[in-house]
Amino acid sequence: MAEVTIYLVDAFTATPGEGNRAGVVFDAGHLSVDEMQAIAAFANVSETAFLINANAADDYDLHVRYFTPSTEVPICGHATIASHFLRSLKLNLPSGRVMAKTGAGILPVDIERTNDDIKIIMTQGKPEIGDILNEDHIDEALSALGLLRNDLIEDLPVQSTSTGHGKVIIPIKEVEKLHQLTPDKEALKRLTKKIGHTGYFVMTIHDDGPYKTHGRMFAPAIGIDEDPVTGNGNGPAGLYMAHHGVLDFDKSTSYYGIQGEAMGKPGVIEVRVFKEKNAISKIQVAGSAVEAGQLKYNI
Repeated sequence: MAEVTIYLVDAFTATPGEGNRAGVVFDAGHLSVDEMQAIAAFANVSETAFLINANAADDYDLHVRYFTPSTEVPICGHATIASHFLRSLKLNLPSGRVMAKTGAGILPVDIERTNDDIKIIMTQGKPEIGDILNEDHIDEALSALGLLRNDLIEDLPVQSTSTGHGKVIIPIKEVEKLHQLTPDKEALKRLTKKIGHTGYFVMTIHDDGPYKTHGRMFAPAIGIDEDPVTGNGNGPAGLYMAHHGVLDFDKSTSYYGIQGEAMGKPGVIEVRVFKEKNAISKIQVAGSAVEAGQLKYNI
């Protein structure tokens, strides 16, 4: 019997118990897929990242696999921030770039370090604008979320977008309405079976104040009733807003979004959007994290 240490790390915050908690397992190359899944279920956080050391011949520095309590996913924003923050802290890494193999491809992760302050910048997967939901599916999504048509922001669609792990973006008018949502999880699961998209990112958009967006993300079909602060929700949201002209810029822009308020776990995420030849070319999410504890699992 061997003991596995699961580090608990809260991403997008400096306060333990806030932000979005991820599990992190170092030196996971000896673990089978079934063992990783069992460990993620035991950790019972939205995602657990398993760090697998690269070989000298590999064209990447690190292999990272991500598991929810019920399934493997290609990539996860907050678990990327959490795992690379902890790795940087434990190994005392300087500022620099790590090439990480993920289910969304080999992606750069940048470390910005100033004394004891560590910020992790994650370049997400290929920006892809997906389908606008048809009217019946919009009605199903709104019904499951407890929303009405007039809660939606006019002239902005309900649409899927992806930066490696797609989300359905649902823009609404009022922060108060956002915080009051109590989704029908089973209805969202049924809709996911029809449209194939696992996550629903509901957000408000603001022209003043410190945060461009307030958001909530629901993905019950993959075992996440609600994710407190998610890079794979906020990144696609930045892509969506750039695509629809909500973000007006020439080559690059950035803004801060806040999520997790309704859960009592607020976290702030920086979203960076880049263009080349008038096309959206790259999405990054950035933030810090804090170590919050450990679990032990025997295999």
